Amino acid sequence: MQFSENWLRTMVDPKMTSDELSHMLTMAGLEVEEVEPVAPPFSNVVVAEIREIAKHPDADRLNVCQVDVGTGTLLNIVCGAPNVRVGMKVPCAMAGAVLPPGADGKPFLIKVGKLRGVESQGMLCSARELKLSEDHGGLMDLPADAPVGQNFRDYYQLNDLKFTIKLTPNKADCLSVLGVAREVSALTGTPLSLPEAHVVPVALTEKLPVKISAPDLCGRFVGRVIRGVNAKAPTPDWMKQRLERSGQRSISALVDISNYVMLEMGRPSHVFDLEKIHGGLDVRWGKKGESLKLLNGNTIEVDEWVGVIADQKEIESLAGIMGGDSTAVTLDTENIYLESAFWWPQAIQGRARKYNFSTDAAHRYERGVDFASVVEHVERITALIVEICGGPEHVKVGPIDDHIVNLPQRLPVKMRTERANKVIGVPFTDAQIADIFARLGLQFTQEPGLFSVTPPSYRFDIEIEEDLIEEVVRVFGFENIPSLPPVAPNAMLIAPENTRSAFTLRRQIADMDYQEVVNYSFVEEAWEKDFCNNDQPIKLQNPIASQMSVMRTSLIASLVANARYNLNRKINRVRIFELAAVYLRDEKVQDGPLSVSGYAQPKRLAALAYGPVAEEQWGMPTRNVDFFDVKADLENLFAPKVLRFNKIDHPALHPGRAATVECDGNVIGLIGELHPRLQQKYDLPLAPIVFEVAADALQAVSLPSHREISKFQAVTRDLALVVKQSVSVQSLVDVFHAEIKKADSCKIVQDLVLFDEYRGKGLENDEKSLAFRFSLQDTQNTLQDETVEQAMTALVNAAAAAVSARLR
Repeated sequence: MQFSENWLRTMVDPKMTSDELSHMLTMAGLEVEEVEPVAPPFSNVVVAEIREIAKHPDADRLNVCQVDVGTGTLLNIVCGAPNVRVGMKVPCAMAGAVLPPGADGKPFLIKVGKLRGVESQGMLCSARELKLSEDHGGLMDLPADAPVGQNFRDYYQLNDLKFTIKLTPNKADCLSVLGVAREVSALTGTPLSLPEAHVVPVALTEKLPVKISAPDLCGRFVGRVIRGVNAKAPTPDWMKQRLERSGQRSISALVDISNYVMLEMGRPSHVFDLEKIHGGLDVRWGKKGESLKLLNGNTIEVDEWVGVIADQKEIESLAGIMGGDSTAVTLDTENIYLESAFWWPQAIQGRARKYNFSTDAAHRYERGVDFASVVEHVERITALIVEICGGPEHVKVGPIDDHIVNLPQRLPVKMRTERANKVIGVPFTDAQIADIFARLGLQFTQEPGLFSVTPPSYRFDIEIEEDLIEEVVRVFGFENIPSLPPVAPNAMLIAPENTRSAFTLRRQIADMDYQEVVNYSFVEEAWEKDFCNNDQPIKLQNPIASQMSVMRTSLIASLVANARYNLNRKINRVRIFELAAVYLRDEKVQDGPLSVSGYAQPKRLAALAYGPVAEEQWGMPTRNVDFFDVKADLENLFAPKVLRFNKIDHPALHPGRAATVECDGNVIGLIGELHPRLQQKYDLPLAPIVFEVAADALQAVSLPSHREISKFQAVTRDLALVVKQSVSVQSLVDVFHAEIKKADSCKIVQDLVLFDEYRGKGLENDEKSLAFRFSLQDTQNTLQDETVEQAMTALVNAAAAAVSARLR
């Protein structure tokens, strides 16, 4: 929000300097981001009148002017401006004047000198030479009533400052000079002077038929027919100044008046060319297939999510955002329809961003605009149109047509004095709080220690008790709150033993030589197809970039992109991980504090290893990381839990080198080598190994349980079994574990491990030999040979029965 300090002081003029005003606003929550002068410093420039003009004797393009600067003596000034004329009022820099720096960065000093042999006693100035604008088409043409001899800075109110306020989204009431003036009045106690509202006499009975078909879009619609306006009328200089100092450029009188009152009172409005409207207006939701050419020249497609104002033939305006080109006013417009409305904030939010642009109207309406003073707003614009665009003898005004269908209910909000004192940390009395609410213009009823406040129609940020507490502390002043150490006792809470924190997970995997990366949750649509075979990703309505248009359902693609980025910078060994959310469609999910209906957002831990298994060193030969290296890292993360791996086919992983990860009987993720197709597509010389598992499975840990340590020596036995090559090691291990749980003779088996695999001489082509080492131990007795043999025989028999294994 940008505005002129002089404009603000016409409504409220506290006895404080500009710096003090800036500091006070910042401390009240209206952060003053920048304060800059409206014009650079210059001196000895006055309002002058050109009395006579004669051609320069030695230059065709120069004129010699006799200029009255109010001193009683005419100055002789040589001028080459094309628009110079007798009787013209212009700014004149007299001898000794210092003008703003030029291209060389040095101030420009005006001296008495000769131009082509004719003495020049000053310089007539353009707006560009005074650094007021970039217009260099000629001299600055001042109004005929400009007082000759007056200091130009005073006449043009150049001793003014532009305030730029960085507002938080909740402070929509301060998106106007009136709103800021209310704040200043409340903070300083200075009386507020509201803009004059002249009610123009009605001279017409004409009304435009209006129908509000969508009360959830528009709660109030106010319109008025005005005939006989002069759209070519010039915008007054005072209005142009205030618009320019608020960041708006002057366009035409009708548009400027609408923009001016929006900046003044905070409510946007729109001016239609009445002759271009077909029949009446219908305020409704759009329909799929409809289109509209906007004032900015863009043609957009609308749908049921976007509100429109339509006539009997076509759409005329994008509701609360921007008008249409077909009914735009021009300099030839004579009859207009003036409209202002209350649009529900939730019906405007996000609509402008859908079309990749933003407007002042949408910025205000989506935050909430005063719904009670719409008529007064229309009267204010009407009065300015009559004053500027023709006068009451030519401009005929129709009656106000006010349609009220659905306005917000302002329910009282309660605030306890005790609660406010506790939150703020400063003791307030009921009288102090009542004074603050009165200064803010809040209507309230009071009981001892309790206030019931009805929010004004222009305050959409007061809904709960904490909002009122914020108002109290803002007016009191944040800088007035004493700095005190906390008095609450600190208690060290014990972390739950059965849960690992996300920080612990990050530390543990970082200890395995992986480095953390943080990626956007927005990814390319092609990634979802390549890595997840997902043809229906969750698409963003307004992506921050075209290549970041969908939400990811896997972290693997992002890690592959990180690996490519490093490889392109000659980093040949990459070990990275990411702990983040993925986004899945799930109709079972309901709206909640951290959830969105229809979408699950589970946390995943994913890692990627590429290149040498270790940094190059003398102690071990260099070899590239493989599936089993990363599998070992994953098993270490889950220890002491035992993982199970089952072969799978996955679009992103190598056939035969990919597996699901199971923990406690549940599939929690996958692990594998990147598919050769993707390795080639993404220009990777080697295939990285990746895994992705559910973070909650990693965070859940079992509590330690006591078990007696045997005093007796353990016995080891090796068992080599011949099985078909189609039999996986995991299936054979599952057979052993099942037999250990079932058979009493096998209870003494403490551990088993595969230590060898053999294919070749002595075996059939479709056979392989798997060698297991079993560790057997009893906690009560020394094991006897027959007991051990009985257990081993049971294991062999179970393997033979399940997978047709035989002893080698």
